[in-house]
Amino acid sequence: MKPSDLRAAVQLASAATQGVVNITEGVHHAVHRSMGLPTAPGRTTGLTGLVYRSIRNTSLLVGLGLDRVLQALLPPDATAQADSPERQQVIAILNGVLGDHLAATHNPLALDMTVQGPGGLALPVANPSPHLLVLIHGLCMNDHQWLRHGHDHGAVLAQALGCTPLYLRYNTGLHVADNGQRLSEVLQDLVAHWPVPVQSLRIVAHSMGGLVARSACQVAAQAGQAGAAWLPHLSHLVCLGTPHHGSPLEQAGAWVDTFLAQTPGLSRFTAPFAALGRVRSAGITDLRHGRVTASGQHLPLPPGVACFAVAATLAPQRSLLADRLVGDGLVPLRSALGQHTDPRRTLAFGAGHQRVFHKLGHLGLLSSPEVAQQLCTWLATPPTARA
Repeated sequence: MKPSDLRAAVQLASAATQGVVNITEGVHHAVHRSMGLPTAPGRTTGLTGLVYRSIRNTSLLVGLGLDRVLQALLPPDATAQADSPERQQVIAILNGVLGDHLAATHNPLALDMTVQGPGGLALPVANPSPHLLVLIHGLCMNDHQWLRHGHDHGAVLAQALGCTPLYLRYNTGLHVADNGQRLSEVLQDLVAHWPVPVQSLRIVAHSMGGLVARSACQVAAQAGQAGAAWLPHLSHLVCLGTPHHGSPLEQAGAWVDTFLAQTPGLSRFTAPFAALGRVRSAGITDLRHGRVTASGQHLPLPPGVACFAVAATLAPQRSLLADRLVGDGLVPLRSALGQHTDPRRTLAFGAGHQRVFHKLGHLGLLSSPEVAQQLCTWLATPPTARA
């Protein structure tokens, strides 16, 4: 942990106390109404209202007081101090389930959208290539998790294609449309300030990252040439296990439980995080429905870009049950392929632009050599062969 983490935790605890008081008062108010007792609109009044206001104000003052004390007593974060993988993963999960609240309250744990070089190196990188590969992680994850079981798709593709891999880090608890807007701005700045003229841009996105990438393309297309100089450079977009039409499994907290289980060294400390599976950030809600735009309208694949879909299923072979209920453990197979019962909402991935891998889970898509080989084949396709 870092010193600022304790201050951030105090802020969260204070906000949680306020939320519990508000919920309790709301239930109290509803019970009064159901019994036919006189009630005023809004919060409770009289002695009951005074009690709730006192608790609310006291918790607020305690929170502010603790924050000031900690600010005075705790040393500043050491910028040279290396982050542990456990801390990075916990922060990524917190941003996934509470990211909208963290951003709205300016909590120090809220992640900003940034682009990292290979191995977390700061930009600019040595020997920059005119060919860029941007990798976008999914819900409750971070940029370091592209390295899994010693395998990194970015490193493999960099060697095979002669491109520079760049890893996006962002707050996955925000609305997909908000992250799409910010991603378009980040890519615009990246292309404008890259040390050498950019000749091509490829995106490989895992899970929620595919929704964010599609949203960014829409934002850029609407902005026009002046506000989206990066879009003409985009030649390929590959979505790995992206829930294009939603993931109903998020309701069971499966996403948070899965990522907690994948974090080394946290087995003794996961109990306090168990309730996170019941929290619904804006990003999780969007993920459930596959919502890409703020209005929720259907968004086709970006025109002029070669788009590819990789889906996985834990089953040994395809079947109606495996496709609809099993999938990769988190995303239904048809959703990952962009297929919909309404043909008008089906995403037009070409026949040769989609691939299903069997006996593979959602996170396994990040470390599969077979998936990496398929990515190399697709991304080596000349842009003139777009679908």
